[in-house]
Amino acid sequence: MKLMIASDIHGSAYYCRKMLEAFDREEAERLMLLGDILYHGPRNDLPKEYAPKEVLKLLNQRKNSIFCVRGNCDGEVDQMVLEFPIMADYCILTEGSRLIYATHGHHFNRTQLPPIQPGDILLHGHTHVPAWETFGSDNLYLNPGSVSIPKENSRHSYMILEDEAFIWKDLDGNEYHRENI
Repeated sequence: MKLMIASDIHGSAYYCRKMLEAFDREEAERLMLLGDILYHGPRNDLPKEYAPKEVLKLLNQRKNSIFCVRGNCDGEVDQMVLEFPIMADYCILTEGSRLIYATHGHHFNRTQLPPIQPGDILLHGHTHVPAWETFGSDNLYLNPGSVSIPKENSRHSYMILEDEAFIWKDLDGNEYHRENI
């Protein structure tokens, strides 16, 4: 299965549209969102075209293709308007022989690890900075960066997971990193 992974839309209708254009262009089967969907949060400036109602409309139109974990800016009030589940703190995926622990990153992260074993992958957003790092005996930490508010001079980005490879791309579809697992 081809999976597109994105994080930290933060209510930007502009970048949500660009993300969905990338989803269509990639012909991915599912879109996994790593949280922070509608609200910009108190530490972030308003993103371009901040319009949470437009974002929820765009995403609800794709509700059967989306699965999501809860970010620190997501709450029960958001779940009341989004037509796909967003309140799970994490989800578990497998790719080949590897287990992927997907979460937003505000509870579980490199300094506060979830219950992972050697060889498992920690996947989260939250930092708004793309990452691909090894840790432990054979673990990976991966981060797609942010769709709307990238930090540390990173790109507006997402990831593709396909055929045991993670591929980082900017919203125009330009690949800038690949990690085979």
